[in-house]
Amino acid sequence: MTDRIIDIADEPASLSVHLGRLVIRRRGPPRTYPLFEGGSDGTDDTDFEPTVTLPLTDLAVLVVSNPQVHYTHAVVAGIASAGGAMIACNEKHLPVGMLLPLEGHFTQSERFAKQAQASAPTCKQIWKQIVKAKVRAQGRLLVELHGDDAGLIVLAKRVTSGDTSNIEAQASRKYWLALFKDPAFRRDRDEPDQNRILNYGYAVLRAIVARAVCAAGLHPSLGVHHHNRYDAYCLADDLMEPFRPIVDRAVVKWLETHEPDAPLDREGKAALLESLTRRFDLGGEKRTLFDIVTRAASSLADVLAGERKSLVLPEI
Repeated sequence: MTDRIIDIADEPASLSVHLGRLVIRRRGPPRTYPLFEGGSDGTDDTDFEPTVTLPLTDLAVLVVSNPQVHYTHAVVAGIASAGGAMIACNEKHLPVGMLLPLEGHFTQSERFAKQAQASAPTCKQIWKQIVKAKVRAQGRLLVELHGDDAGLIVLAKRVTSGDTSNIEAQASRKYWLALFKDPAFRRDRDEPDQNRILNYGYAVLRAIVARAVCAAGLHPSLGVHHHNRYDAYCLADDLMEPFRPIVDRAVVKWLETHEPDAPLDREGKAALLESLTRRFDLGGEKRTLFDIVTRAASSLADVLAGERKSLVLPEI
């Protein structure tokens, strides 16, 4: 899988499937979508001109933001069958819904059972590892951007089983203050500042992680820490925590040339998506975030099954 992310936001489009390929037609001259290069398709349409095509197996996440995009049922079924995810956005171009594959692993029912039966101590140890990795990642980002980790690296060492001392929240207060150098900033999804940009990036990251969770044969609703009767992706919300600084870094870079309340335009979205599709250096090897998250999800499945004790959460 090539793991492409496509966001259709700027113009009306028609999506269909032909011979295992996603066909995107739009009004006007052919153009490429963020992080996707494709050739024109030879089929015709009375309302839409041929634009680009790509194999469904190459698509990781499709984000649909424009209200005048329409697609066939084959698009929805094809993306899910190929292991991809689809995100629907509202009139503000903010994600409001997500489609994930129903089947993800050949021993899925067995893994579901083990996941549901995981003991409280096991879940607490998993959460400890996740929080520790998240705080360390936040500290490394602060060092990269500002030369000082704000004490987060030391704070990460104090995380206990289940994070009973709530180190995650303590680190968060220090982190947001240091990250944007703005004492007035608060992480609030509804604020019309850079929170909007964070929301968009996190939604795509969440889809990437949720897809990996499903591929590992785990149920995304059964979290190890997050528990919400209205949240269908609790486990994805757990596992994505150490990877949030990837989005945070992209937002900081975006703010170097934009005001916090500037519209999230095509260029801004492309920058965010690029941060999630680039290759990361791990021990001399270049790996995609999809590969890294897939390995993390697979290790999580093994921990929940009692086959190993530690998650694979590399420092990237």
